[in-house]
Amino acid sequence: MLNCIGVLGNYVIFLSPVVCSMGTSTNRLYSTLAPTISDNGIPQSQEFVVETDLEPVDPTDPNELLKECQKVLENRPPRLQRDFFYLKKSSQAGDCRPIKVLQWNILAQALGEWKDNFIKCPREALNWSERKYLILEEILTYCPDILCLQEVDHYFDTFQPVLSGLGYHSTFFPKPLSPCLDVEHNNGPDGCALFFLRERFELIDSVSLRLVAKLLQTNQVAIIQTLRCIETSRIFCIAVTHLKACSGWERFRSSQGCDLLQNLENITGAGTPLIVCGDFNAEPTEDVYKQFTKSSLNLNSAYKLLSEDGQSEPPFTTWKIRPSGESCHTLDYIWYSQHAFAVNRLLNLPTEEQIGPNRLPSFHYPSDHLSLICEFSFLDQLD
Repeated sequence: MLNCIGVLGNYVIFLSPVVCSMGTSTNRLYSTLAPTISDNGIPQSQEFVVETDLEPVDPTDPNELLKECQKVLENRPPRLQRDFFYLKKSSQAGDCRPIKVLQWNILAQALGEWKDNFIKCPREALNWSERKYLILEEILTYCPDILCLQEVDHYFDTFQPVLSGLGYHSTFFPKPLSPCLDVEHNNGPDGCALFFLRERFELIDSVSLRLVAKLLQTNQVAIIQTLRCIETSRIFCIAVTHLKACSGWERFRSSQGCDLLQNLENITGAGTPLIVCGDFNAEPTEDVYKQFTKSSLNLNSAYKLLSEDGQSEPPFTTWKIRPSGESCHTLDYIWYSQHAFAVNRLLNLPTEEQIGPNRLPSFHYPSDHLSLICEFSFLDQLD
């Protein structure tokens, strides 16, 4: 039986129950909901937002799913071992649990396998039948309360059903002209996705944006949601975005940043605390980074707190090798309202030796971007 969830241009979007194999294991922990739109796929000239708050038919045991991931990946080399760097001691009171946020550009499958040309990454390391388990293993290992993901092109057949089974509400907003659609046998457009645990938060408001630059709508998007903490009734905003890539587009990214900041200011109003996650495709030297630093929203970049002086970003959040050479940059950030939040701890970044000479992605890490994880407490929750 098909469930209609909306209309896309002249097309009706349905979710239909099908069985999805997570790999070679006979233990199938979930069923997926796959979109049926048209024989030709999603039209490139259209845009759509899918927001789902469906209770999972069969809730997934995270420990069992993690075991399945590890079984499928047992022949792969050990994964990157990363520990947490502690900054503050959060309150241990029952009504003051910290908020753990994961930011990650997970690498769109169509781009990683067919367009990004990672010349030191073996093709078999990018096979989706195993790579998806590496991504899920990372999520299950750290159990975030909120996930902010970019380059999601397997939302319907993997991330929405699996994370729904784990208790997450999900929202997906694809790029209108996703480069994934240029790839033969693609899985649809890539975009941003935002997930939060239903048991912890209530959705108050949700806004999905096509970012504007120089008065024109662009191909880059953002999701902004206002959440209420069920335990404490505290309200805050969480946002995810992915700005324009490539050198030479610095002024374009600056315009996109201005548009995003204006929307955030309008939504947060009189001081609603804010967390913004994203792949900004911009080094700290770029104008868009400086705009966020100087914004009236009083934002700080969480990962600066890893440095000795608390003022310097990590040396890299992405590291890959393409035909044009080695690319090692800091592009990913978690911004937060420093008047409202304290950072309890951050997931450390791996060393160059841990990453290895062939860089990312690889058999032991599924993306060319590293995940960032930050644990927040409201300032008045601290001991």
